Amino acid sequence: MAKLVLIRHGQSEWNLSNQFTGWVDVDLSEKGVEEAKAAGKKVAEAGLKFDYAFTSVLTRAIKTLHYVLEESDQLWIPETKTWRLNERHYGALQGLNKKETAEKYGDDQVHIWRRSYDVLPPLLSADDEGSAVNDRRYADLDPNIVPGGENLKVTLERVMPFWEDQIAPKLLDGKNVIIAAHGNSLRALSKYIEQISDDDIMNLEMATGEPVVYDFDEKLNVLGKEKLGK
Repeated sequence: MAKLVLIRHGQSEWNLSNQFTGWVDVDLSEKGVEEAKAAGKKVAEAGLKFDYAFTSVLTRAIKTLHYVLEESDQLWIPETKTWRLNERHYGALQGLNKKETAEKYGDDQVHIWRRSYDVLPPLLSADDEGSAVNDRRYADLDPNIVPGGENLKVTLERVMPFWEDQIAPKLLDGKNVIIAAHGNSLRALSKYIEQISDDDIMNLEMATGEPVVYDFDEKLNVLGKEKLGK
């Protein structure tokens, strides 16, 4: 029986300051570091052993993965970083304070931008200095692929090729996998794994630094889901 562990990165500096983050590369806060280390301790206490690790190309997720693996004495396992596990791109909202944005546009509109399945945020143009087109980590991508903003539907479409090509085959082979990523890329994966409806996915929360464990049979049917350290 294969196990998949999903961990949303610990609190970031922009989580702390209540800003929309998306693809902006911000670091973990002090609390975020402690959350990541605590997650690693939970993994160790549960006796979880991994064969492969996956994360995004963003610092807060990478560091979370490393803290978790270090605390569980598994820093040596094979690790893959991919932009396909990045957080949802929040478009022109990135960097804005969430409270101030709600005061400007209304709580309902901001809730729709943040939680709806298929509504896009205001888009960021490719010629904006904050566009990911200008970021070296995406230099090998077709500029037309680099988003100017995403909803959860688009995020799921971005994540799924990597799931199908890289993650699912390892689980089908009985290997244990850990993914340290972001609230929305992990919500997208959970939606697919659990077959959560478009409406119900709005209510799914991914807590920072909380490992979620899925058990799969040989056909990747979900046998169980557990949150560690409840």
